[in-house]
Amino acid sequence: MRTLPVFTLLALVTFRLVAQPSDVVATGRLAHFHIDHIATSWEGTPQSKGLLPTAITEAKIAIQHAEFAASRRGDLAWMKMHTRHVLHAVDPSVETKGPGLGYGVMQAARGISQHIAFASGSDGASENVRAHAVHIATTAENTVIRAHEIVALGEKVLAARGAPQAAPLVQQIKRLSEQLLFGADANGDGIITSQKGEGGLNEADKHMGFMAKGEDLR
Repeated sequence: MRTLPVFTLLALVTFRLVAQPSDVVATGRLAHFHIDHIATSWEGTPQSKGLLPTAITEAKIAIQHAEFAASRRGDLAWMKMHTRHVLHAVDPSVETKGPGLGYGVMQAARGISQHIAFASGSDGASENVRAHAVHIATTAENTVIRAHEIVALGEKVLAARGAPQAAPLVQQIKRLSEQLLFGADANGDGIITSQKGEGGLNEADKHMGFMAKGEDLR
């Protein structure tokens, strides 16, 4: 299993807005409320953590159990059990029990997409916010698409009547689960960027770090 990158958002953990509402709008810091929801705290997530850390944690759980499932491709019961665990981490509305947080990659990634749009569209949002918002939105949307694909494949695994039928599907789930974080080199140029079909949550995390630095969020 590959070593996962350390979050680049630690500078946002203690971020809190203290300005009056008129000052917030005048300085463009209304966008910072939505950045905070992505990076640090959002009501409704487990322990009210930010949407992006929540998505990354759920993705790590999905990767772990996808790897477990693929490790015994001759054992149908094993593959089904760990596929259920992957589904719980990706979309707990599909599989309600499992080792995930109970929020799901899909819901968290949708929230990232929504709140980064709020941030970039806020009155006074800086060019820094608007520029990085494009990359964050695209990688969040890539993640939602991959999450849907994992759910569709997972349902096929659960319906499979034999290991030979389930095994290649489990391998696809493993690949897509890794892409939730790491993305994919869709155009074969040797690098993974934040463009459509490529970047995953790691790219979103990277651009959130760039945005935080540009906004001097400490």
